[in-house]
Formats: sequence, structure tokens, C-alpha cells
Amino acid sequence: MLFFLYLSFLGGQGLLADGDTGYHIRAGQYILENFSIPKHDIFSYHTPPIPWTAHEWLSEVIMAWVHNYFGLNGIVFFFSFLIALIFYLLFKFIRTYDGNIIISTLLVILAALTSSLHWLARPHIFSLLLMLIWYFMLDEYQYRNRKVLFFMPFIMLLWVNLHGGFITGFLFLGIYFLGNFIGAITSVGEKRSVFKKKAKYYLFIIVLCLVTALINPYGYQILLFPFSFISNKFLMDNVAEFLSPNFHSPEVLLFELFLLFTITIFLVSVRRLNPIEVLLFIFFAHMSFYSIRYIPLFSLIISPILIKKIGFLIQESNTKTCVKFLNKSKKYADIDRITKGFLWPGIGFLLSSLGIALGIVNFQFDENIKPIKAVEFIKTEHIKGNMFNNDEFGDVIIYSAFPQYKVFFDGRSDMYGNEKIKEYRKVLEFKPGWEDIIKKYKIQWIFFDNDSPLSRYLLERNDWKLIFSDKVANIFLKNTAEFSHLIEKYKNVKPYIKDESDKKNNIPIH
Repeated sequence: MLFFLYLSFLGGQGLLADGDTGYHIRAGQYILENFSIPKHDIFSYHTPPIPWTAHEWLSEVIMAWVHNYFGLNGIVFFFSFLIALIFYLLFKFIRTYDGNIIISTLLVILAALTSSLHWLARPHIFSLLLMLIWYFMLDEYQYRNRKVLFFMPFIMLLWVNLHGGFITGFLFLGIYFLGNFIGAITSVGEKRSVFKKKAKYYLFIIVLCLVTALINPYGYQILLFPFSFISNKFLMDNVAEFLSPNFHSPEVLLFELFLLFTITIFLVSVRRLNPIEVLLFIFFAHMSFYSIRYIPLFSLIISPILIKKIGFLIQESNTKTCVKFLNKSKKYADIDRITKGFLWPGIGFLLSSLGIALGIVNFQFDENIKPIKAVEFIKTEHIKGNMFNNDEFGDVIIYSAFPQYKVFFDGRSDMYGNEKIKEYRKVLEFKPGWEDIIKKYKIQWIFFDNDSPLSRYLLERNDWKLIFSDKVANIFLKNTAEFSHLIEKYKNVKPYIKDESDKKNNIPIH
């Protein structure tokens, strides 16, 4: 409930920190209006249209539906609810191991805070939710022999159409299969037969899920998409959210602490990790080091393993302090049991709904970091011709000005491909040959962030004229007769000079 209330009233603006939310909404609206999923790009002016695998199409439809009825407030409220639900279910998950309620609560809070660096109103939140449910089902079968895995093909049918993270489901199944395979070859007697039986069942479920995953608009190609995406080294090295975590950054500090805490508990625990737990830790720790966006996965995956190890440590300690702590925890657990666990989430939902209904909160893209005023300016002036734009600005333009304007680049870096990314960066950094790119795409105006080297360079050129400037964006027109009326109209526009507070607030996502 605390996460839900915080996001619904105070921190929800952060869910709109990434402009990708905008193009997801418009893509979903296109699908609803045309009853078809685009196979080629519809948002940029590149010709011929670039092939586009809209692998998150179902998430985009859901986002569009929410936005159509409730606007951006509804988007923030909806994703706040999903995030809160994820950690509510994580709490319930780890409590199934008879985890101490106080320690369980603190562990969930730590996992949530560690994950918060990637809380955005984007389709990956659906994937985190389904991944947690998937993980719980695997644990239920592995450690409690509950026959729940037959639900997995139905979940996969949903997951494969919501987000590319569906591949994590297969990785999970592979880890549990491998863990049982190791158990089968290292055990004897009845244990060996149990491990062997489970390994065979996991293989059967993998086959069923693979067949189900083919039910999507792109067929078998969707199964290859995540691998081609992750294996694209140039893309991984040039998009900020795919980079490895920077441990000098304050936002990564919690992950570092969480990781050190995990390793400490594993070292002092008298219960050794089983093969599945070892594989989960190694694989998801590696993913977190490989890319900052996988840190939330690590925090969710490790928490249930941690609660088991911490529980063993407490049980083996017979000190008076531990006894008092356990008694107090039992009282809190009794209170939680009386309320059935639904009272506090229900209160949070009602309060947040009331806040939106009464207009207490009103979430929009932040004009301090997004080019909201600049987009309104271009919509008013009807600037003709092809633009060159900042990729993050492209998402906002798609949200606010499509189809009146089409972009050069936006957040769909995987769709644009390496060559377009290289061309984009060549202009961005005005490297030798950047003007050839301008000519190639017949670019007549440039819409870029205020404090960029490109903007500062263009201010010194006579062949480009500034017609708009605020603390976020500059707009330059090519100094030609076609734009002479606008250049004359805005000849007195001066470049906005940022002060230190502006620079502090203007933090790009990409």
C-alpha cells in the first residue's frame, strides 16, 4: 500500500520520466483504430518504411485503452497499481516459507527500493509481474509438488504478446530443468528418481510453452527477436539503459548493498544453496552486471532465496533477543492474518482513486525535462520539411504531435538498427561527415536539447537560425528562402542560458 500511495500522489511523476511511454500509447491507439498490428514503422518519415517488430503490441493496446479513458493520470495510476501488486505478491510469496513478517517486510522494501531505478510506465512492468508469478509456480512445483505448471502455456500466450521479457520464462524453466538434471546425476535411490521425473516434466512444459509462444503476430520470429536484440553489441553499448551499472552513481548504491547483503547471508548460512538457487543467483547477478535494466529482476529473484536462508539463521539462534523478536513478529503476523491481507491494499486503492477523481493529482510529462512547450510551438507554426531530433524528444513528438509531425529518431533504437544509430550519433556529435547526413535525409530543421554540443555549435553557424529556445529545447531552421518568414518573425529569439538548477533537473533517460 505504501508504494501505491507514494506513486499515486508523490512519486508517480517519475513513471513518466521516459518519453517511450508516449509512443507506446500512440502505437496502441493505432492498433485499436485500425484493428491491425503494424509490421512497418508509422512514426518516422524514413522511406521505405522500416520493418518494425511491435513485440509489445498487447501492452500498448492496454496502455492506449487506459489513456483513452483516463489520460496520463490513468497511466500513472495503472502502473502504480501494477508495481504495488508486484511487491504485494512478492511479500505473499516469501511469507509462504514461514518467513518472519518483520524481516519479510524489510526485505520487500529493500527489493522495491533497489528496483525503483527502473520504475517507468512501460511494458516491462507487465513482464516483471508475470515473471514473479512464473517463479512462484516453479517453486510450488519444485518444493511443494503442487501441480500448477499446466497453467504456464496460458501465461506464455499472454506474456509473448506483452513484452520481450517472455524469454525469461524459458530461461527459468531451463534453470529448473538443469537443477533437477544435476540432482539426478548426483543423487541415488529415490531422490534420483524424483529429480529425473521433475526434469522430464520441465522439458514437457518447455515444449508446450514453445508451441504456445508461436501464437503471436510474428510467428517463430518473435522467439528469435530477444536474442538478436541482446546480441547486438553496438546497441547494448550505445543505449544508456542497456549499459552496465555505474557503481559511482547513487541510484546503483542500493543494488550494491543488496548484493553484498545477499553474499553475506549466503556465506554465514549453514544451509547450502541447492543447484537451482546457485544457478538463479549466478545467472541473474550476471544479467544485472551486464545491464542496469536487469537489476529489478535480480532483486525479485533473490528475495525468496534470502528469506529461506535468513529463516534458518534465526531458527538456529536461541538467544533471548531472538525469542522476543519472534514473539513480536508473531503478533504482527496475527494482525495481518485477521485483516486477510486485503484491508491495507484496499485502503490504498480507494485513497489513490479518490485523489485522481478529485483532481488532487494531475500527472503530465515534466516540462522541465521534456520539450512540451517546444512541441506546442511547432504545432502552432506548422513547420514544413524533415526534422532532425533528439531521440527522447522523438517520443514526446510522437505522443503530442503525430501524425502532424514524423520524426527522424525515437526510443525504438532496435528498430532503427545500427546504421541509423551511427548516422544519428554522427550528427549528434557533429563528427566529420555530419552534414552529409543532413543532405541525405533532406533535413530542413533541427529540434534538439538546449545544452547539447550540437545546439551550441549551430548557434555559431550562419546557415542555421534559432527560432525557439527554452530550458529544454532549441529549434533551428535552415537559413533558406522557404523559412524566411519564420526566421524574420523570430529574429530576436535569444538562446536560453541554463543556470545550475536547470542543469540539475534536466537529466536525460537515453
